[in-house]
Amino acid sequence: MVELELLQSGYRYALSLTHHRHDAEDLTQEAWVKLCRRYGQASSKAALFTTIRNLFIDRCRRARVVAFDSLEGCVPDSIVSESLMPGTRDDLEQLLGSLRPGEREVIYLHHVEGHTADEVGVMTRQPRGTVLSLLHRAFNKLRRAAAQSG
Repeated sequence: MVELELLQSGYRYALSLTHHRHDAEDLTQEAWVKLCRRYGQASSKAALFTTIRNLFIDRCRRARVVAFDSLEGCVPDSIVSESLMPGTRDDLEQLLGSLRPGEREVIYLHHVEGHTADEVGVMTRQPRGTVLSLLHRAFNKLRRAAAQSG
């Protein structure tokens, strides 16, 4: 049961980075397999989160080298915005999607996982002030986006 909880926690963390369910599933699975091959098991949340984060960074670097055309621009914004109602899950996902991955990451680690700004700083290898700044900016972006959509 502990492994299942660890795996689910890793998936939620990956989802906070990617903001895409399938990519989060792939990252979590790849990290889990990597840890199991190397150490025989995924021993801790810290090891799993670090592996997921490193794999995510590697994927972002590769995506910059090989640019793919996105199909997102093919759907008119009016169709997307008409299907969203304020306060729904889709509305929340769109708001979170407006944030950069680093901003979503610190929000997740601080508010969902319950880590302090110091702990988030250690996990993300950033100073405490940078973490607090990211949190502040992310919430300001969310407030502005919510005010515009509501």
